[in-house]
Amino acid sequence: PNCQAPNYSHALNSNPQTMTAVRQRLDLLFAIDSSVSLAFGTVSLLAPHGILTKIGGGNYNHNVHEILRLYGCLRLACGWILWNVRAVDDGKFRRSVCEALFLCYVLQALAVLRAQFTDRHTWLNWGAILILIALGVSYGSFRFGKGGNLIKIYELPTASTLQ
Repeated sequence: PNCQAPNYSHALNSNPQTMTAVRQRLDLLFAIDSSVSLAFGTVSLLAPHGILTKIGGGNYNHNVHEILRLYGCLRLACGWILWNVRAVDDGKFRRSVCEALFLCYVLQALAVLRAQFTDRHTWLNWGAILILIALGVSYGSFRFGKGGNLIKIYELPTASTLQ
């Protein structure tokens, strides 16, 4: 049997100040995304018919209004989750959240980009595309930065790693 202790020096070489700074930046991103999601979700859920009529070029569409309300509910839930995930210390969970939001924002940007080129061309779409890409890139940089090791995961040694 191998009686040598496993080498965990790679975990000890991490600069605690850098790790704290990275965590604070990610928590700031979560807080900003959460605040904007809560605000957008509330406005979307409570949007009056008149504003949607103006945005729709003078036409009101009940189905679009209901879809906007449903999206508002999702943004409210996402905002609440992001606000509370800042207190979570589990690195695997934080990585998973970054992966999910990276994919979510990139796919939304692609959907709005498609709409921009196949439907009405608006400055609102371009603004949404830029914001969604910026959010996707931000979450992607946390998840995939430094070879995927920007968010630290600490695990205690198990019986299988000690053998």
